[in-house]
Amino acid sequence: MTVSESLFDQPISEPKELGKAGFLNRIIARTIDFILVAALYEVIPKVGFFAGLTYLLIADGLFEGRSVGKKLIGLRVIIFNNTDKAAACTFKESILRNFPFGVGFILFGMLNVIPLIGWIFSSIVVIVVVLFESLVLLGSEEGMRLGDELAKTHVIEERQGGLDVP
Repeated sequence: MTVSESLFDQPISEPKELGKAGFLNRIIARTIDFILVAALYEVIPKVGFFAGLTYLLIADGLFEGRSVGKKLIGLRVIIFNNTDKAAACTFKESILRNFPFGVGFILFGMLNVIPLIGWIFSSIVVIVVVLFESLVLLGSEEGMRLGDELAKTHVIEERQGGLDVP
């Protein structure tokens, strides 16, 4: 049995027992993911927008609940099933939890085609979405942003309590 399997097979009454991820770690991981999205958007003409949007939406369903940023920082997105056991975030939950960022990215892409003024408004839209999600996260006792509430997910530190989940 791998450490990952043991994490997902243990009964858990609350996500706090797994070690809620810190705000700064979550911001750093999300920033890494945003850099990947921006790279896809800029490097691949025309298709880059859709590649970036796709990554943004499904990222947390990759690598057993870890986007590239979360994997580098040591975070994992989990869900709880009806038996109170943790499970890795799937693509379905990833799309739900990243929906607010996806809407912001779509608005960014639509407004960005308007010269100058569109770039300004599209940047404002992205900043508002990120700030809103950050404020909801900071105000939540459970450490859940709006996307987490929609998908019923929690972000945990993988190395908390001696667990080093691959």
